[in-house]
Amino acid sequence: MTVRRITPSNLARGLGAAGHGVGHWAAQRTSAIALVPLALWLVVALRSGAAADHAALTIWLGSPLNAMLMVFLLIAAFYHAALGLRVVAEDYIHSRARFLAVVLIQLACIAGATVGVVAVLLIALTS
Repeated sequence: MTVRRITPSNLARGLGAAGHGVGHWAAQRTSAIALVPLALWLVVALRSGAAADHAALTIWLGSPLNAMLMVFLLIAAFYHAALGLRVVAEDYIHSRARFLAVVLIQLACIAGATVGVVAVLLIALTS
């Protein structure tokens, strides 16, 4: 087993105590790239009157393609939010409350994504 010392050069190379910064950065960029076309799709759909009223929105979400894209949008948005808010908590909370904040952020984002996906599926499957 190789033990790496924490030195300034190791920290600069990303080999410090955490060592997971590149993966987090890549995940955040990937989710951001996924959100661009999904957000544009949603804006175009909403401008075309998909959410003019409850009946129109229900019919629109009843389409399998629209329901699937909405589920993808919700998952990508909450995942991206969780990644970004975790970084904010890690960077600006300098006490033992940091762990609690990170856990609460993760739980809130999981709950939000779950509620959103279940709502879309209920609408899609009952229309």
